Order: sequence, then structure tokens, then C-alpha cells
Amino acid sequence: MPITAFLDIHVKAESLTEAPEMLHDTLLTTRAFDGCLGVDVLVDTEDPTHFVLVEQWVSLEHDAAYRTYRAGPGKSSLGPILSGTPVLTKFEIATDI
Repeated sequence: MPITAFLDIHVKAESLTEAPEMLHDTLLTTRAFDGCLGVDVLVDTEDPTHFVLVEQWVSLEHDAAYRTYRAGPGKSSLGPILSGTPVLTKFEIATDI
């Protein structure tokens, strides 16, 4: 079953000018990863340092493989520009509602 993952991040104010390019470069790999159906980047209208990445995955297994990759050899370069720990939340479609 497809899932949607929301990755809520905040970047340091002093990194705001470089953040879009760094996100773009990082998401090239994410979007090409097996099972990724797409990624949208939302920016908070009140706080330009606040982003939410909306990721669509074929399955929980594909998402898990991606998270394992990012925790190991595919570690992203975003760490130094983040102002806190990202928050990841995963959802699936409720078919019985």
C-alpha cells in the first residue's frame, strides 16, 4: 500500500540562502530512489526557515529501504544547515472510512 511521509525540518536563518539549492540537490537522489513516487517541498508562509517535505512511496518497505540508505552510505549533507532534529511522520490511506 502506498504511503505518504512528511519530513518537517527547520533550517538555520543564516543558511536560508543556501537551503533551496541544498534541498534540491539532496532530493535528486530521493526522487530517483526505488519506490519514490515523488516529493513536494512546502515552505511555511509565516516562517521561511520551516519546510515540510511531502514524500510519496510505493510501500512502507520502499520507504524503509530509503531511510536505511540515508542513515548509512547515503547520508545527506543537510545536517549542518538544520536548526533542530527533523520530525518524520508516515501515513497510509484509510480505506475503511
